[in-house]
Amino acid sequence: MLNFTLEERIYPNKEIPELLNKTSYKVNKGTINVLNGTNLKFIKPAEYIIRKPIKLTIYEYQVNEINNKNYYIKEHNKKYSLKEIKSILNQLTK
Repeated sequence: MLNFTLEERIYPNKEIPELLNKTSYKVNKGTINVLNGTNLKFIKPAEYIIRKPIKLTIYEYQVNEINNKNYYIKEHNKKYSLKEIKSILNQLTK
């Protein structure tokens, strides 16, 4: 049986729900789990699920040194920075 140990929780950014106040959305926290006996890490990102006015799923990963674009929009299949996400969400709420 596979046993996992919780290494870290990924909390959502506090700025994004403020931009989503005119939409119907749900926010889920993320986790980083380690498989016991190995060095394998399983990352479940924090996610923002927007239902109205359009269906959109945004995943938030931790920033690393290589890439500063830590947001991924599933429907666009593309990575974004926080500044780009803010401009997309501002267009949604207008």
